[in-house]
Amino acid sequence: MRRTEIRPAATGVPGVGRVLVVIPTYNEADNVSAIVRRVRAAAPQVEILVADDNSPDGTGRIADGLARGDTHVHVLHREGKQGLGAAYLAGFAWARHRGYDAVVEMDADGSHAPEDLPALLNAARHADVVIGSRWTRGARVLNWPLRRLLLSRCGNLYARLALGMPVADATGGYRVYRAGVLDALDLESVCSQGYSFQVELSRLAHRAGARIVEVPITFAERERGDSKMSPLIVAEALWRITGWAVRDRRTAVRQGWQAATVGRARWP
Repeated sequence: MRRTEIRPAATGVPGVGRVLVVIPTYNEADNVSAIVRRVRAAAPQVEILVADDNSPDGTGRIADGLARGDTHVHVLHREGKQGLGAAYLAGFAWARHRGYDAVVEMDADGSHAPEDLPALLNAARHADVVIGSRWTRGARVLNWPLRRLLLSRCGNLYARLALGMPVADATGGYRVYRAGVLDALDLESVCSQGYSFQVELSRLAHRAGARIVEVPITFAERERGDSKMSPLIVAEALWRITGWAVRDRRTAVRQGWQAATVGRARWP
């Protein structure tokens, strides 16, 4: 296979630096080549890491072939299906170890349009976290049944109100993280998956004082392959969000009580 020798500028993406797009895969043989090709066309300066969970359909072998033909494509072979959150955490660690300045989360199934990536990277010039949002003005969601629309809208409303985050799409998985904010987060404490993984990182970034910006995207339901969404993923998100909300309320009450106690002690 002829090797692609297109190389990015030394500084990578202007105003952002070296960018790694992490694409987790499990049984995405029908999609991985197309998504890599679209990312390379939309943002030639970035590099790509396919994090494959030992897909039995040969996704990892296809990714290896892509990497042999393109210096911008890398593959991380993982031992088995460990979940979306674990795959992203492995990708973050891979990027941080190699000195990338920003990391992008992107699904392999085409629901996250690579053509929207330049807009997200442009926003990252002045933000710590950029979320490709389905629920901000200008966004579009295509081919989703009403049930999925209601589930996502209601879930995000609940997360926003319960956790006090000014984020319209806390469950959205199309994101840019600057390396500095990843270094500031306690990623070793993260153990959630699916929707709740994205909510947990949103919560940690918000609590760390990160500047979070949302950019409208066009989100489309996958055309090939099977969705990884399940009732268990939804249930996990609900109980984890509720647990975090209760914990945050208790912490706020305890801190308020301690501050009041100190204030009374100092009163003459």
